[in-house]
Amino acid sequence: MLSAALLLLLQDAKKFPDPPAGTPPLHVHPGAEAARADEMKAYRETVPGTEAGFDLVPIPGGTFRLGSPDDEEGRKADEGPEVEVELAPFWMGRCEVSWNEYHPFMLSLDRKARAAGQGSAVPQDAWADSVSRPTPPYVPMDFDMGIDGFPAISMTHFAARHYTKWLTMKTGRFYRLPTEAEWEYACRAGTRTAYSFGADAAQLDLHAWYFENSDGAYQKVGTKLPNPWGLHDMHGNVAEWVLDAHDKAFYATLGGKTANPLNWSSDAYPHVVRGGSWDDDPEKLRSAARRASSKAWKVQDPQQPKSIWYLTDAQFVGFRVVRPLVPPPPEEWARYFEPEVDSIREVLEKQRRGGR
Repeated sequence: MLSAALLLLLQDAKKFPDPPAGTPPLHVHPGAEAARADEMKAYRETVPGTEAGFDLVPIPGGTFRLGSPDDEEGRKADEGPEVEVELAPFWMGRCEVSWNEYHPFMLSLDRKARAAGQGSAVPQDAWADSVSRPTPPYVPMDFDMGIDGFPAISMTHFAARHYTKWLTMKTGRFYRLPTEAEWEYACRAGTRTAYSFGADAAQLDLHAWYFENSDGAYQKVGTKLPNPWGLHDMHGNVAEWVLDAHDKAFYATLGGKTANPLNWSSDAYPHVVRGGSWDDDPEKLRSAARRASSKAWKVQDPQQPKSIWYLTDAQFVGFRVVRPLVPPPPEEWARYFEPEVDSIREVLEKQRRGGR
C-alpha cells in the first residue's frame, strides 16, 4: 500500500527508470575527504551536471547544553529543560541553501539542459533522475524578493528532505537536514549567551537580517558577519528546517548525557524551524528559539489537496544542509529522505473524498 501511495504522490518519479542497484558513485572531490575529525576541513561542493556549488564548514564533535536557561529574556517553555547533548562531527553549509542551488532540483534544470544538448551527463544522473522533483509552482516562489544569491524559501519539509536526497544522489556523499541539536550546537559555536555574538540584541544589525533592518524581504546569503565557527545567517534572514518533529516536552525525555538526539516524526506537522527570519523580532532569533510548522503556512494554496512541495504562506522558511563525518549505512538513508506515512495517508484520504 505504501509503495502505491508513493507512486501516486511523487508524480515525477514514475517518468524515469529505477536507478541502478547500490549507491551512486562519488563525485571525486579530494577536499571533501576525511577519515578522522582532525582531517576535516572546509570545502566547496560542486553539484555534478549543474552550475551550482556551495561551501561547507567543518563542525567539531563535542558536548553542549541544548535549550535556554530559565532567566533568558524572551525564553519560551518549549526551550527547556536544558539538557546535556553529545554530538558527532559533521560539515554544515556555510550559508542557507540559495535559489542557485535549489532551482536545478526544483525546476529540473539539469534534465532540461541535457535534453537540450547543453548539459554534461555524469554517472550520478541515473540515481539523481529517479528522485521525485517538485511540481511546477503556480506563482514565482521567490515572491519577487530576488533569486541570484538569495535564500530559497517556501518549500515544505517534504521538499527540503527530497532536495537532500537529490543532492546525495548527485554527489554520492550523504547530505541531509541537520537535527535540531546539531543546528543549535552549530549556531552557538561554543557560546552560552542568547546569541552567538553575546546577549546584547542591539548587536543584531551586524550579524542578522530581521524585522528592523530587512526592509520587508529576505537578503542575499552571507552578507552579515559569521558566527565563531564561520557560519552565516544562523540568526535571521530565513528560518531553517531541521529534521525533528516539534514536541514541547521532547527535551524532558532526554536524560543524562544524550548522544545525537533526533525526534523522528510520523506526520507532516509540526516540524521544527530554527534561527528566526527577516520578518521576526530579536527574541525569535536567539540560539535556543524554536518554532513549530503549521498547516496555516499553506492556507492560500488554491490546490486541493494542498501541495506537498510548497508553502505559500511561509516566505520566511528555508534550510541548510549537513554532512556527517560518518554517514549511516546506505540502507538507512531513506529514513532521512522519504515522506512520513501519516502525511501520505492524509493526502490520499482527501483524494478519496474528491478533494483533488
